Formats: sequence, C-alpha cells, structure tokens
Amino acid sequence: MAGIPREAFRPSAVFLCLVALFLTSGWMTWVEFGNVRLDVFLFVVSGWLVSLCIHEYAHAVVAFVAGDRNVAHRGYLTLNPLKYSHPLLSIVLPVAVVLLGGIGLPGGAVWIDRHEIPGRLRHTLVSLAGPATNVVFALLLVIPFAVGVDVMAHHDFWAAVALLCFLQLTASVLNLMPVPGLDGGNIIQPWLSPQWKRGYDILAPYGFILLFALLWNPRISGWFFGGVNAVGSAFGLPEWLRDDGFALIRFWS
Repeated sequence: MAGIPREAFRPSAVFLCLVALFLTSGWMTWVEFGNVRLDVFLFVVSGWLVSLCIHEYAHAVVAFVAGDRNVAHRGYLTLNPLKYSHPLLSIVLPVAVVLLGGIGLPGGAVWIDRHEIPGRLRHTLVSLAGPATNVVFALLLVIPFAVGVDVMAHHDFWAAVALLCFLQLTASVLNLMPVPGLDGGNIIQPWLSPQWKRGYDILAPYGFILLFALLWNPRISGWFFGGVNAVGSAFGLPEWLRDDGFALIRFWS
C-alpha cells in the first residue's frame, strides 16, 4: 500500500513469542514435562493471549479494508498487544478474569477511526470480525471432543484444551451481547435511530461496568453460564474436563 511500510503488516516479535510459548507449553503439557500444572497455566494463558491478538487483528484488518488506513500506522496489523490503546483492559484484565473466574472476558483494544469508514454495513462488519474469530476458535477446539478423543490419554493436555474452548465460548457470547461500547452493541449501533444513538453513546464508555454488573447478578450469571454450558455440551465439550483445566491453571493453590 502506498505510504504504508511493509513492517506495518508483519507479525511482531511479541506475537511470535506468544505463539512459540503456546506451542512449547502445549508440547510440555502433552509429554508431562516438569511441573505439569505450570505447563497447563502457560499453555492456557498464552493460548488465550494469542486468541486476543487475533481477535483484535480481525477488527483492524477489516477496518483497514473498509477504509481506515490509520490502523496500519498505529501498529494494529502487526498483532502486537503492546500497541493496543488500553493494555490494562486488553491484556491484564482478561488474563486476571480467566485465572479468577474462568471467563473469556472481551477487552477494549484497537481504536478504529469510524469517520474513515463509509456505510453502516462496513461498521457492523468491523465490529463483528472480532467475535467471529472467537466462534471459529471455539468450533476448532471442540472438534476433538465432538469426535470422541480419548481424553484420559494425556488428560492434562485435553483438560487445558477444554478450558480454552470454554473460554472461547464465553468470549463469543459476551462479545455478541448488545451491551453499549462492546462488540455486540457496536454491531447494532450503526442501525439505530439518531435518538437511540445518542443514548447509546452516553452509555458506551460504561460498557465494561455494565457487563460486570450483569454478571454480578446471580440470576443473570446463572443464565449465562447455563447457556454456555448447554452450548458446550451440545457440541460434546465435557464440563468436568473443563473444570479440571480450571483447577490445573491455578497452580499456586
């Protein structure tokens, strides 16, 4: 592209290191090398971070194609999480929530210049791109369980994969919830009337707080996890194996 250096499109060293850690810790978990619980911790956390990078990359690359060339200049097309506009919300908070609650929390990361993107459909596709990656990851990770893999052979590895699959399922549902400021809300925002858009824009900065408030409610939280578990079970994801994975990543307990 004219005016944009090739380096803007190359995967960053940070992302490549995350992928290397994911593959290495996955092998270590498979062969039970060293401290297996630490191996599972590294495998799940690095895998979750890789998926976060690809989630945000999907937003950025669709925005680039739709007309926002600034995403390349901001470094969003290098899959480098250190380039994100909110590293705390995009990296630290999602990882902390995974460890404490086993939920794939969406993060606020890449900043899209919406004024550079014409048409409501393009805006919707930009917002939809990220959650679509979570859905794809969830489907890929559930395949071994759907075809009946022997999970007792290399139990710890498959427990980690089950947890990663569950995280992608929760991320898919959370990212598609019509909460102002989050992907699900941004998907429908272009199609709202001017009056509803004004209300949406007022609530958008508090989307994360609203999401936490919803999940804090026991009834809503029960519905949420019940729905996610039902979807996982329908595709063959064993709940008990996911629970084993969650217990394993908390290697300090």
